[in-house]
Order: sequence, then structure tokens, then C-alpha cells
Amino acid sequence: MRKPSLRRTCAALAAGTSLALALTACGGTTKNDVKNDNNAAASAGKADPNAATKKGLTVGFLPKQVNNPYFTTADKGGEKALTELGSKYKEVGPSSATDTAGQVSYVNTLTQQQVDGIAVSAQDPGALCTALKQAMSNGIKVVTYDSDTSPGCRNAFVSQASAEDLGRTEVQLLAQQIGYKGEIAILSAAQTATNQNTWIGYMKEELKDPKYKNVKLVKIAYGNDDAQQSFQQTQGLLQEYPDLKGIISPTTVGIKAAAQYLSGSKYKGKVKLTGLGTPNDMRTYVKNGTVDAFELWDPAKLGDLAARTAVALASGQISGKEGETFQAGGASYTIGKDGVISLGKPTVFDAKNIDQFNF
Repeated sequence: MRKPSLRRTCAALAAGTSLALALTACGGTTKNDVKNDNNAAASAGKADPNAATKKGLTVGFLPKQVNNPYFTTADKGGEKALTELGSKYKEVGPSSATDTAGQVSYVNTLTQQQVDGIAVSAQDPGALCTALKQAMSNGIKVVTYDSDTSPGCRNAFVSQASAEDLGRTEVQLLAQQIGYKGEIAILSAAQTATNQNTWIGYMKEELKDPKYKNVKLVKIAYGNDDAQQSFQQTQGLLQEYPDLKGIISPTTVGIKAAAQYLSGSKYKGKVKLTGLGTPNDMRTYVKNGTVDAFELWDPAKLGDLAARTAVALASGQISGKEGETFQAGGASYTIGKDGVISLGKPTVFDAKNIDQFNF
């Protein structure tokens, strides 16, 4: 039985987001972005974990922005997984990372084309909801990845990594580099950024462990995800704290700016720097000795899991309900609260593996 076609709708809503790559590590969806539709993940029906994996499905990937290296890497991961599973991949999307109305239009197009699943990285957590709910009412399974919608507007969200893992592992990385001794600082984005503050909260919790008794957090500075401000804040930290041993910057803009300052200063190689960055931004600084190691998630693995989640939903193996488990690419995943599936711990990039990545 064919799914009924959908009348096209358009949401003329301008998203106040910046370029997708900058958002990847320091933006994304925060808990206060949406007040409506903040209910549980939409149910995809009753799940049968023993159901066979369907073949011949079509899953449409809708990134924030096509031809963006980050999303190209993620979606290629999805394409590879779908090919392995015997299903078809297609990618559509806007050329601008702020064309929310364009994303809505592409959701409607995929619904009209009667795809079996949609994997979308939402530019705006609320603007796509009407279109995505219409897609689900037409039997299409909806997975968000990288950037979520409100829970009620999709069946599952594949999250890059848990906030706790991101916060704690950055402290662990830096502590190893400074020998668990000395003053450290944090270079954050905006003082009001919900996700940044959540990560910093877990950093502080991690620092309470007795093994960090000789590590002292002396300051949290804010560069507002502006390259020049972040550069100046790094300079200011080192002037104020001449004995500083390390800096954590949980933002792609901040860590790159801090690395730029350190690489041209007397502190190069002496003050350790880690945080969340992209390999293409940080490759020069890893190779010239400014940075030992930093982290982020592997977008190819994110796209892979988004694709496998869509197929599992379409096959009836999962419904998006909390506590359900499923196998994906040789690993087992458990669906958490509000249909969230965590990719796992971040990927650490250093001189040994950085040339294996291009985003």
C-alpha cells in the first residue's frame, strides 16, 4: 500500500545559527531551545528485537548544509552503512547552514518520495517539527543526528557523545599531559551557552577526584566563539597566570584560536592545550608541537549509527522507547531517555592518527 502524498508546507523561519562546522562542537541543540513538543520521542510502534533487518529500504540524509566537510564525512558514513545493510542512500539539503525553510522543504520532498527513513541534522529544534510529524504520520521513521529537534518530532536522536563523557575526558586528557600537577584554565564560548556550561560542570566534578589534588582550575575565560576574542583571552590568561600549565577549550573556535596564539609564543610546547576541535583546523598545531592531543567525535561513525538506527526502526527492531537495545555495526546500543542514543566516548586525535581524518 502506497503512502499518501503530502501537501507541501513552508516554514518561513530564520535560524539564528552560525556555520555548521562552528556549531558542531560548540553549538547544537540545548535543553532550553524549545518549549513546545518537549514530550517523549515519537513512538514507532511495537518493537520486536528479533525482527529481520529489512533490505531495499531508502534512507534520506538531510544535513544542516551540503558540501560541508563535516557533514560530507558523516553522510558518507551513513552511505557506507546502508550499502552494507542492502539498502539505498540519498542525500539532499540546503547549501546554507541557516536556510531552515529549505530544510523544511527537503523534508516534505523526501516524504513525497516515500522514503523509508529520514536522518536529519536540524538547523532549528522546532522549525522542522510540523514537517517531520507529517513524515512520521506517513510511516517514515525519523532519526536526528548531530543536532536534535524536540523529542516529539522524531523517533530517535543519535547524539555525538554524552555531556558527561565530553566534560570528563577533556580533564583526563589535559591531566595526563601536565602530569597531574599545576594550574589550568578553561577557554569557553559564551558565558550563557547551555552545553558549554554543562560540559564545564562535569569538568569540575571530574576535578574533585583525589588524583587531581595537585591540579588547580584558576579561571574560566569566555571567547564568545569569536576567533579574535578567543585569541586575546588566551593571551590574557597567560599574562594573568604565568605559571599556567594547561588550557581546555571545549569549542572548535576557541581551541584553534588558542593554538594559534600558543604556536607563535614562548609558551609553545610548555603550556598544554586540549579540548574539542576538528582535525583540519588542528592538524598544523599537532604537527608543529603546539598540541599533543585533542578530541571530538568521528562524524563518519555518527552517520553510520544514524543510518543503522533508521534501518532498525524501519525493520521494527526498535521503536525509540527508553531501554530498548539493538545491534549496530558490531556494537550494542541502548536507547536512553527521550529516545537518545549516544555514539560513545569521543575520539582522541593526535600525531599518530590525525591524517586519517578530513573534516
